[in-house]
Amino acid sequence: MNKKCVPSQFFSISIFIVSFIFSFESYSQKKTDQYKFTVNLNNTNDDKLTIEFVPPKIKEKTIIYNIPKIVPGTYSISDFGRFVTEFTVTDKKGRTLEVKQLDDNRWEITNPKKAAKISYKVDDTWDTKKDNVIFEPAGTNIEKDTNYVINTHGFFGYFDGYKTNDYHLTFNKEEGFYGSTSLISTASDAVKDIFIVDDYMDLADAPIMYNIPDTTILNMGDAEVLVSVYSPNKTITSEYVGENINAILQAQRKYLGGTLPIKKYAFIIYLSDKPSLSGMLGALEHSYSSMYYLPEIAPQYITQSIRDIAAHEFFHIVTPLSIHSEEIQDFDYINPKMSEHLWLYEGVTEYSAGHMQVMYELISMEEYLDVIRSKMLQASTYIDDLPFTEMSKKVLDEYEDQYGNVYEKGALIGLCLDLTFRDLSDGEYGLRDLMVGLSDEYGKEKPFKDEELFDQIATISGYPEIRTFFSKYVEGAESLPIKEVFEKAGIDYQKETTVKEITMGNIIKGLVLDNDSNIVISDVSEIDDFGVKMGYEEGDIIRKVNGDTITLENVVQVIGGIRKNAAEGDTLSMVVERSLEEDKIEQVELKAEMGYNERKEYHIFQPVANMTERQRKILKSWLVPKEE
Repeated sequence: MNKKCVPSQFFSISIFIVSFIFSFESYSQKKTDQYKFTVNLNNTNDDKLTIEFVPPKIKEKTIIYNIPKIVPGTYSISDFGRFVTEFTVTDKKGRTLEVKQLDDNRWEITNPKKAAKISYKVDDTWDTKKDNVIFEPAGTNIEKDTNYVINTHGFFGYFDGYKTNDYHLTFNKEEGFYGSTSLISTASDAVKDIFIVDDYMDLADAPIMYNIPDTTILNMGDAEVLVSVYSPNKTITSEYVGENINAILQAQRKYLGGTLPIKKYAFIIYLSDKPSLSGMLGALEHSYSSMYYLPEIAPQYITQSIRDIAAHEFFHIVTPLSIHSEEIQDFDYINPKMSEHLWLYEGVTEYSAGHMQVMYELISMEEYLDVIRSKMLQASTYIDDLPFTEMSKKVLDEYEDQYGNVYEKGALIGLCLDLTFRDLSDGEYGLRDLMVGLSDEYGKEKPFKDEELFDQIATISGYPEIRTFFSKYVEGAESLPIKEVFEKAGIDYQKETTVKEITMGNIIKGLVLDNDSNIVISDVSEIDDFGVKMGYEEGDIIRKVNGDTITLENVVQVIGGIRKNAAEGDTLSMVVERSLEEDKIEQVELKAEMGYNERKEYHIFQPVANMTERQRKILKSWLVPKEE
C-alpha cells in the first residue's frame, strides 16, 4: 500500500486552524453561557435601580430565577426578593413572555429559550418601611449621586441549575465615582466598570460600594489590602482607619504563619450619621472582603471598635474561606441547610481575634482577661446546656434567639480548646496549629463533611483525646471547664466574689446616649440606697458632675475618676436636666454624701501565687508567639 507523505508544516498549520476554530467555538459557547448584567447607576429613581441582563442559553421549557432568601454569614431569613418589582422578560422582538412570581424570592419563566432580556427594579433596604428589617451590612443602599452599597446578593440572582455560570457585570457610573470591592475589574474607565465572576457563589461573596473614593492601600507581604471609607461629614478618613488597623493586620499575618491565603482583601466601611434602621451596627464577613455599617462619631470613640471588628472579620479568610463544610461550599440561598459548626466559623474566629491581640502585645493580659470576663457575662444570658451543634443546625428557626452566643460561648469554646491542646502537648501544640492542619487538609475547593469534623480534628491534631472535649462541651450539654483549663496556665478563676467599693448609685448600666449626644439616665430600676438618696429619675440628662460639665468626650474620664479616687464621706454633686409637666424643663442639683456599697462581682481572674514550672510553660506557650 502506498503511503502518502504529508509535510510536517501541514500538520502545524492544520493544528493551528483546528485549535483556532475550537478556541473560537469554546469562547462563543462560553459567551452564551454567561449572565450579562448591566446596571446604570446614573439611572436612579425613587431610591431604585433598574437591573437588566441577557440570560445564558437555557434549554428547559420553564425555569426559575432566584433572589436569595438568606446569605452566608447572616444566619437569619432576609427575603431579598421582597425588594424586587416590575420583573419583566422580553424576546428579541420586545414581546413580553409569561412570568409567574412563586413567592418573595422566585419567578418562574415560561419558554425561557426565547428570552432575550430580563429586567427588574430593586429598592434599597436601608430606608425600607417593610417588616423584618435587614442588618445593614447585609443590605443595600441607593443614594442618588452620593453612595451605592451593592451587596450583590440583593441585586443579582441565578436560575436553577445555572448557579455555576459566569457573570459578566457592567456598571455605568458617574464620572469621579469608584467601586470599592475585592473583585478585580476586567475593564474600567471614568464612566464604566466591567467585572467577570466565575459563578454566583463568588458573586454573592463580593460586595461593591460606589461613591467619590476615599481609599488607602495597605501592603501585607504578598497581599494587598484596600481600605475604603464613606464618611458623609468627612469625620473619619481611610488613611486614619488604615493607620489604626495596620498593626492588627500585621499581627494577624504573623499569627497565621507569616503569609495570607489571599492576594487582595477589601475593608468596605460606611459610616452613618443617622440611626440604624435595624438597631444594629457591625459588619458582615466575606471570603475576600468585609462590609461595615458603623456610626460616624469622633474617631477616638470608634477606633478600638473598628480594630476589634476588623480583626474578627479579617480572620474569616481562614474560615470559611479555607475551612468550611459542604453546606457552605454549595450554599442553598433559598432552602439552606445549616452547618452544625458555628463554634468554628464564628466562635474560633472571635477567639482568634482577641488572642492574637494579647499575643502580639496590642492589648495587655489584664485587658484580655476583661474581654474573656465580658464574654462569660454575656454567655450567661443564653441557654448554657444547649449543645452548640444542635443550636447551629436549628439557628434559623427554633434557636434563632440563641445565635448571639456564637460570639460569646463560641469564643470561649475556642479558648478552652486552645488551652486543652496546650495541656495535652506540654505547650507544643495549640489551636493555631490545628487551624493550619485543617487548612492543609481542606481548602477553598475541598469542604469537610459536617458529621466527620470532630473525628478529623482528633486525627489531624494527633491528639485523639480531644474527641472527648467535643463530646462533652460542643455536642454535649456540659458547662465549659473554665476553672480547670485556666488552672493549667497558672490563672485562678472564681465564679463570683463580693467586693466593696464607692458607689455613685449603681447608675452606670442605665446610662445611654440620646440622638443629641446627651448622657441620659434611662433606667433607675437597679439603683442602690445611695441612688435613692441622690434622687435620680428616669430621663435625667446629666449636665455637670462635681462642677465639671459633662460631654461625650469626657464622661468616661470624669465618672471613672470619681469611682477611683472618691472616699467615704465625700459629697457627690450632680446637675441634671429634668422634664416636668407641660413640657417644662428645669435643671436640678442632686447632692449626697458618698459611701461604700457591697456587690457581687462575677468571673474573676488572677494569677496564682506560686506558679509551677509547667504552669509557666503553658502560660508562655499561650501568650507568647513562637520564635519565627
